[in-house]
Amino acid sequence: MTEVNEMIKKGSDTFLAKEYTYLAIFCVVFAIVLTTTVDQPWAEGSKSGWFPFTTFAFLVGAVTSMVSGFIGMKIATNCNYKVTAACADDKIKGFKIAFMGGQVLGFMLVGLALLILEILILCYRPAIVGKNGNASDVRLLFEYLSGYGLGGSTVALFGRVGGGIYTKAADVGADLAGKVAQGLPEDSPLNPGTIADNVGDNVGDIAGMGADLFGSLAESTCAALVVSSTCMELVEMPDAMYFPLVITGCGICVSFLSIWFAHMECFGDSYTVDRRLFLQVVMSTILMTGAVIPPIYMLPDTMNFEFGGDNYVATPWKIFGCIAMGLWSGLIIGGSTEYYTSNAYSPVQDIARSTKYGPAPVIIKGLALGYLSNIIPIFALCATILVAF
Repeated sequence: MTEVNEMIKKGSDTFLAKEYTYLAIFCVVFAIVLTTTVDQPWAEGSKSGWFPFTTFAFLVGAVTSMVSGFIGMKIATNCNYKVTAACADDKIKGFKIAFMGGQVLGFMLVGLALLILEILILCYRPAIVGKNGNASDVRLLFEYLSGYGLGGSTVALFGRVGGGIYTKAADVGADLAGKVAQGLPEDSPLNPGTIADNVGDNVGDIAGMGADLFGSLAESTCAALVVSSTCMELVEMPDAMYFPLVITGCGICVSFLSIWFAHMECFGDSYTVDRRLFLQVVMSTILMTGAVIPPIYMLPDTMNFEFGGDNYVATPWKIFGCIAMGLWSGLIIGGSTEYYTSNAYSPVQDIARSTKYGPAPVIIKGLALGYLSNIIPIFALCATILVAF
């Protein structure tokens, strides 16, 4: 296993080095475009002077996203074969090792994103807002910082698409050459294409996903900061402006507590892997709902937001309602996904039973269940949007 894992490590490093080389070239070209269009240092009345704030934030976000993907890939390639060895002895033991590997990526990714965004704010604020900055200066500060989320999303796009294409190409190629042409079983050691297949899983599902998660977090946090800068009451309370970052910090603390529910052994043999994961998600949702209550007291009593020509009056408890609705909608969507995709429940079992009658019923049943599985997530998303407004 160690020998095979070294081949997968080497292949993953090679692919990621090539991918990041092309990404770096693209980011440099895109940075020039951003500097000449968004920052416009020569424009009359430009507050950026000759320092391209948006472009610099974009490059920092892109590099952070690349680092997140790289660390995720390194963790995976050092964890995979240990999980395999542990699973040969005990499935739950293997799950715990895999879960700990995921913890490293999760905490590193969120912590790194939060730390670097906070450093950017502390560096930008004196230059843009100063000591006596007005509301427009604060708004400009967070508009410049939106480049951070853009950089993360740009790398995530290439990482997910590039890594995903490689993953599928390697998987299908290995199957065609091994299974179809030579009659070899899945992941046979006689088929060298399986190395490329496993490399693809690491660079697409791990490195690409790590960059994608960072991009989503950075983008949503920057968007929340930009929206909050449109509220005069928030602008006049500097501490309240950091509310989105505080919520992320609370999430890190809650995660430290909730991970222990995945490692508990008090439920006996019935506490399977899927039940461990689902309980951990449920408990993190409950704990996070309570954890976001103290930070809402840092907000002003009333906040006025303009959107679409209308004025919306928000209170701290209304904002808590928005956060709680998002949390519980996520839990409902996760539970719904588990129900429709796990072989422990009737939808997948129905598809399995339909295989007795040939491929046509399987295709029809699978397509019908695929459509049906979207109903609960759609209602959850619509309810969240409705409550938020």
